[in-house]
Amino acid sequence: MSGIALIGTDGGKRRFYFEQAAAKAGIPVVFLDWKDVPNRGCEEDLRRFVVKIDAPEWESSRLCDLGSLTDRYEEQLRRLSDLPAGGFLNRPSEIAQVLDKRGCKARLARRGVPVTHMYEEQFSCGEELLTFLREHRITQVFVKPVKGSGAAGVTALRFSPGNDRIALYTCAALKEGALYNTRRMYRLEGRKAEAFLDSLLKMDCVVERWYGKAAFGEYCYDLRVIVQGGRIDYILPRLSKGPITNLHLNNHAMAFADLHLETGTVERIEEVCLKASACYPGLRSIGMDVLLEKGSLEPRIIEMNAQGDLLHRDVYGENRIYKRQIAIMKELLETVGMK
Repeated sequence: MSGIALIGTDGGKRRFYFEQAAAKAGIPVVFLDWKDVPNRGCEEDLRRFVVKIDAPEWESSRLCDLGSLTDRYEEQLRRLSDLPAGGFLNRPSEIAQVLDKRGCKARLARRGVPVTHMYEEQFSCGEELLTFLREHRITQVFVKPVKGSGAAGVTALRFSPGNDRIALYTCAALKEGALYNTRRMYRLEGRKAEAFLDSLLKMDCVVERWYGKAAFGEYCYDLRVIVQGGRIDYILPRLSKGPITNLHLNNHAMAFADLHLETGTVERIEEVCLKASACYPGLRSIGMDVLLEKGSLEPRIIEMNAQGDLLHRDVYGENRIYKRQIAIMKELLETVGMK
């Protein structure tokens, strides 16, 4: 019997709410755990299904392991690309492409999508970066590991060239010479900040311009936008009193309509996000982090995530995102004559 297959991790909310959406549509879902994919018999199994790929659970919270873990995941995605699956909600090769922040941002920029600016220079230690900031009179930047999600290693840096003081805001912690991803925010200054920055820049990192974000009351905010099947299915404002807005860091979400943005601004957000989505036609479901510049409210893509579809505000409500994925995959089943 043909249908839908989900590759992921057992016991999580992603699987539960995806299968819940499928059950309401009367469509069976075959679940395959990452540790069993691909294996003997997997090729024959996947040939009969349209497949959704969720990310595996990382085995380590150490930031220095991000590169090797992501490399292994990319290899798994490559092997899945070679399997004769009936079809994918998101093509494995393009999932791998957006894991690379530098390459993804460069592709968007080449195709005329407004993005947060990424500096071309690369830095191997904190002093190199601070010298660059001093010479170019730059006082604020973001430093991010090229590979990683969920704000892993993302660090907001404020620099005062007059007295060389720095302050860092991050959810990573430096313990016994190694950086670990956590679920709380830290503010570092002085020698602690310098040691942290040196450890972070030992990884492959990008440095991005820090833009002033739009404000709502006492909060600044950005948007998580879900584009699926060529249309916008969900926009979630993420509010924070600090520079990092990820919701798992005790930040706040609200209904998009409650921002009361002007029609022209909403249309511009939609235009930019659909243009960005078109850069990766093999991704039928994609999450984007979108910044609205303070004052102009001009949208810019911060990052793209081929597996950024779990929004608690949605799954605890209408579960619209996963219902829409099921509809897209059902249509794909019918299109390829598998049903």
